[in-house]
Amino acid sequence: MSHFCLIAASLVSQGQIPGWQLASAEPPTQIPSATAISRLCDSPAASPKRIASSVSPTVEINLPEPSRRWKTIPIADFVPPRRSRPGSGSQLLQQRWAALRSGTLYTRTAIDSFREAWLNATEQPTYEQWINLLGQEAKMVAGGQGVNRLSVLVGDSLAMWFPADRLSSDRYWLNQGISGDTTTGILNRLSLFNDTQPDAIHVMAGINDLRRGATDAEVVSNLTEIMRQLKQAHPNSAVYIYSILPTRLSSISNNRLRWLNYNIAAAARQENATFLNLQSIFVDDEGNLQRDLTTDGLHLSALGYEVWQTALKPIF
Repeated sequence: MSHFCLIAASLVSQGQIPGWQLASAEPPTQIPSATAISRLCDSPAASPKRIASSVSPTVEINLPEPSRRWKTIPIADFVPPRRSRPGSGSQLLQQRWAALRSGTLYTRTAIDSFREAWLNATEQPTYEQWINLLGQEAKMVAGGQGVNRLSVLVGDSLAMWFPADRLSSDRYWLNQGISGDTTTGILNRLSLFNDTQPDAIHVMAGINDLRRGATDAEVVSNLTEIMRQLKQAHPNSAVYIYSILPTRLSSISNNRLRWLNYNIAAAARQENATFLNLQSIFVDDEGNLQRDLTTDGLHLSALGYEVWQTALKPIF
């Protein structure tokens, strides 16, 4: 089976979820052994192009099962691009302001655009400066979207650092990620893009809550409220909630993350949102984040983002 098929099969297989409780979640009693995507991948004629065209962008993605055996996804075929781009928060902030001053979003420009504006930037941005920038970017989109499609990426540093050149070019992209942010912080700033008309909203959040001592119940509760507010403000938008990715940090149990993702998936189903399980394609045989996909055990490398983008190509 090709690497693409392995990734697609992990993402598209589905399971039935019983009623869920945060304190004593029970794993699915039966997991289907074959799906439409696995049948395609077993066919000699299967190809990435054929598979991508066969996956519905609105299908609910599989739940993580606490009993499943970990599989390492081969990454030899993924080769990250190497071009000059901002490498710090201060540089990224200045690049994005330069794009705004020129009348566009940084997601619509080359990755090394406005180099003279950000190359020597060193001052660490404050949270308030990021809020100001995100608000101005959202205001620009709200006033100039027209009939163009729009996707919004909301979350923490994993969302903030998603490479602009890996975003699909058939729509506008509004990046509303802030490094270090929690689900509580995200809840407090969802209104920044209330006036936009997105087709899809992608939410990647939760790991910083755990690093700061939040309980699983608090994380699930906040993510549930995020889903509800997004559905209320953007009733015509598809809302995608991402699994919390595995890490290589000893302070956060990856077994805990598996159970937490199970509960997040159940909450997403109840709120009519779509849960996207990336956990299974990022883990190694021991359940940790694959070394080649991370820079420090928590954040993603260029290769990690390529795996993310490739896995979700049908909808991303």
